[in-house]
Amino acid sequence: MTGRTGILIANLGTPDGTDYWSMRRYLSEFLSDRRVVNMAPWKWQPLLQGVILTTRPSRSGENYRKIWDNERGGSPLKLITEDQTAALRTRLQERFGEAVQVEYAMRYGKPPIREVLRAMLVAGCDRLLFFPLYPQYAGATTATANDQLFRALMDEMAQPALRIVPAYYDHPLYIRALAASVEAALGGARPEVLVASYHGTPESHRAAGDPYYGQCLETSRLLAEALGMGEGALVSAFQSRFGKEEWLKPYTVDEVARLARLGVRSIAVLAPGFAADCLETLEEINGEIREAFEEAGGESFTYIPALNDDPAHLEMLESIVLENLQGWLP
Repeated sequence: MTGRTGILIANLGTPDGTDYWSMRRYLSEFLSDRRVVNMAPWKWQPLLQGVILTTRPSRSGENYRKIWDNERGGSPLKLITEDQTAALRTRLQERFGEAVQVEYAMRYGKPPIREVLRAMLVAGCDRLLFFPLYPQYAGATTATANDQLFRALMDEMAQPALRIVPAYYDHPLYIRALAASVEAALGGARPEVLVASYHGTPESHRAAGDPYYGQCLETSRLLAEALGMGEGALVSAFQSRFGKEEWLKPYTVDEVARLARLGVRSIAVLAPGFAADCLETLEEINGEIREAFEEAGGESFTYIPALNDDPAHLEMLESIVLENLQGWLP
């Protein structure tokens, strides 16, 4: 083997800015994905390009401005993914030198998968490990990232050998990192209930065979086991609904309010499905979901940050990459 081995991390994406047109471009690309909104384009696009993208970009931009990092110039998701990539690059190049190249791309927005892939091929990568940064597999996340990679490869005359990192929802190092993050955030002061809030998907996806729901519940079961929590001390719920279709239940915003009405006064919420903090964690969980709990009578609400660039998370990412590179590098 004389070429290089490329590791391409993929995350969801982010708008370039919080202004109307940046938000509109991003939302148009995201909501035009048939894996996200499975509706015939002739029916969906007039509604999307008309009513939805007339009003939603302004509302979304306002929410993004609450979490935007003006100093570094980007959303938390983008900046954290950059930091994760840089740290992973350092770790792997300490082992393999210039034989490896580590980059990241976004499914929606910049940098696009197609552009980063082309640059890696030009740089001599004839083997590629594609790493969708989603612990639990879902058609609307992992599969659409894979789709975009395959589309890009269709335009390449010389294609690299390809491997794709599978879902790691039950990987021992992932569960260990989650458990450590809970312990570090709570400092030994356990809340009455720990809520694991996952991004929701339509119930129709589950009925069609998407394994996401089951993988989320297995992550929660293993996490509760690692933390030594009894039955009922950790509950799973799903957030970020879109549209009128029924989504996976219970809905986090309703579930935390229900707990408060039952007399639960302290909860902590973590988001095991997010490898990096983003709008859905920093604004939705710490905003709308917190408010729902407190308005229903809850008193103590703690958000436990995503794993981000925590050393235990980086160790896990490196270990998963090494497992999937076996036979390609010494």
